[in-house]
Amino acid sequence: MPHGSLSLPARLCLLAWDSMEVTSAGRLPSLVRAGALVELAQRGLLADEDGIATPADLDSDTGDPVLDGLLELVRESRPHRWHSWVSLRARITLDAVREQLAAGGYLRAEKRRVLGVFPTVEYALARVAVVEALRTEARAALRGPMPAAEISERDAAVAALADAAGLLSPDSRPAPARAEQLTERAGETAAVLRTVVREVRTAKAAAVAS
Repeated sequence: MPHGSLSLPARLCLLAWDSMEVTSAGRLPSLVRAGALVELAQRGLLADEDGIATPADLDSDTGDPVLDGLLELVRESRPHRWHSWVSLRARITLDAVREQLAAGGYLRAEKRRVLGVFPTVEYALARVAVVEALRTEARAALRGPMPAAEISERDAAVAALADAAGLLSPDSRPAPARAEQLTERAGETAAVLRTVVREVRTAKAAAVAS
């Protein structure tokens, strides 16, 4: 499966793979969930109604088990604002993304037992080149010469969220105007992307402060 077919949450999961700052602080589930929310909004399956993440269609799905699992969760739950969904039961989405990446050969799943008794699964990166390609693409979106208007909505969202989470090197950080341009590239879903980016930045700031 070429990396171009990877969903937004899958890309963010891989981009964060070697970031101890994100994984050790427990921020990865929220980051991956933020990506899934944005992708569902970009696909028109979640709509913004006065700040509430609202299913736009009760029958449609994406064919992606990770995205469809989150969509079903939103449909079956009471209404929540976007920022609440970034962290609410976010581990479910992260676990599903890891399983999906392992099935696609991007990760290796290794079964272990904690204390020799409790079964658990640990994951190892299997395709380093894919992560490097994703990182190069995100840096290009953030600092490259291409006008923001010519960057795809998905690439713009990945770059904006990766930047907010601190996944890229300091010299890859865009000027504030560029970051805003990438967010606005989301078009009708710009408000959603702006909200989840703000939530990711808040989580990062809280982790640094603690």
